[in-house]
Amino acid sequence: MLPCCAVRTCHVLVLVLCLSAAEDFDWTKNDRGSFYYGTFPAGFSWGAGSSAYQTEGAWDQDGKGLSIWDVFSHRKGKILQNDTGDSSCQGYYKIKEDISLMKELKLDHYRFSISWPRIMPTGIKSDHVNEKGIKYYDELIDNLLENKITPIATLYHWDLPQVLQEKYGGWQNISMVNYFNEFANLCFERFGNRVKYWITLNNPWSVAVEGYETGEHAPGLKLRGTGAYRAAHHMIKAHAKVWHTYDTKWRGQQKGLVGISLSGDWGEPVDISNQKDIEAAERYVQFYIGWFATPIFHGDYPQVMKDFIGRKSAQQGLGTSRLPTFSSQEKSYVKGTCDFLGIGHFTTRYITQKNYQSGHGSSSYFTDRDLAELVDPRWPDPGSEWLYSVPWGFRRLLNFVKAQYRNPMIYVTENGVSEKITCTELCDDWRIQYYKDYTNEMLKAIKDGVNVRGYTAWSLLDKFEWDEGYSERFGLYYVDFRNKNKPRYPKASVQYYKRIISSNGFPNQREVENWKRKATETCSSSNQLLAAGKFTLKHPL
Repeated sequence: MLPCCAVRTCHVLVLVLCLSAAEDFDWTKNDRGSFYYGTFPAGFSWGAGSSAYQTEGAWDQDGKGLSIWDVFSHRKGKILQNDTGDSSCQGYYKIKEDISLMKELKLDHYRFSISWPRIMPTGIKSDHVNEKGIKYYDELIDNLLENKITPIATLYHWDLPQVLQEKYGGWQNISMVNYFNEFANLCFERFGNRVKYWITLNNPWSVAVEGYETGEHAPGLKLRGTGAYRAAHHMIKAHAKVWHTYDTKWRGQQKGLVGISLSGDWGEPVDISNQKDIEAAERYVQFYIGWFATPIFHGDYPQVMKDFIGRKSAQQGLGTSRLPTFSSQEKSYVKGTCDFLGIGHFTTRYITQKNYQSGHGSSSYFTDRDLAELVDPRWPDPGSEWLYSVPWGFRRLLNFVKAQYRNPMIYVTENGVSEKITCTELCDDWRIQYYKDYTNEMLKAIKDGVNVRGYTAWSLLDKFEWDEGYSERFGLYYVDFRNKNKPRYPKASVQYYKRIISSNGFPNQREVENWKRKATETCSSSNQLLAAGKFTLKHPL
């Protein structure tokens, strides 16, 4: 529970570090009740996203190799209800159907990921390149372009080839840098004549922390206090190497852009009269998005990470910090390796100072930060236990990025909301509200001067949600996972998001108020038919 005194005061934020850098954004105001009517800049790109393991299925078809998620999800007890991504949405077989959904939405771009083991079964090029896998992505890219939808390709969305995990320890091993670069280079060679937007890694925070610290995600290792930092260090180097490979070898002829997609929640101090809470909130954001963005934009880890982890390592009696260091040569190599910054954002937390003692074997990424996360019980929480709807935090995070990293070109690469209900639900009014509020805060951020060029709704389809299996649904389109053919059905949010796209924003109050009514007109009857197994669309998907 959030203390009642905090509820009164926490709408104000003073981030000392940002005040001087962002004079045009007033950190002491929230305007959380106001809605801004207006439109996005001309050429703003609207899209939706997915990832390979979450949607493709066909896990062992056409020469695809095993990924760490194939292996992890097959271990009993790792995924809720022992679900797997073996068939998922059967997206591998539904390119044309899914692109028809994108056309229905009037999308400008589609973000997808390329499965490393689908085109390099062992992860090593000299072992084998799987031409059937290449052909699948060729077909997807060509069909997108034929329908005037810009492809945005992610090279790594968590599905590391299992062979690389078994042989080398995955991202714990520096050899991943070269193997990943080899994979990326093949993708540039085969797809780069048509793909002009590349994302190296998706949410490396989650890969590092949940894959190598808590073990909640594949490969399921619990290397407390060291595993996350080592994995992150190697991923940052791998990202930089791929950027340099593109820059020196492909950019001249292909004229594309290479970025990274970083996830970050916003952290707001519980008590803005308490300097320790202000610093803790700053620390929360630095240990989250700053962990990766600061090296990429400034050449080294955030000073606060170096200070806190270094001090706690010394208290443990360690000779060196558990946070790896970059050599001066590596700092200059990593710095500036970002043509655009992808931001995945879903929610916000209140942050307060909390001291953790450093004992032998007790340190972890979470205790290194010396903070506690709180939520306001009044925040809507429709689905995932970690996801509360706090739209004003989005604008603040975007302004933080502008201030910290000299206003980079930003593409919002993930933003959306889940529901956690077992029955069929196409009338997703909470998702309509979420998209309305979050995209409006993004519009306010653009008005503040933040350089946001595009927005990606997460996600196009309901899909496999990692350790939560199929218990959480993020999709604009409902997928009936009980049916072998995995048919798709539009939720009410499809019509609403389509209207935001068509209007390029929120033209006026009267029109926007009509959108929700129109979007929900048909979903109630569709709900009943789908629940009864009798729902058919005019154009079956």
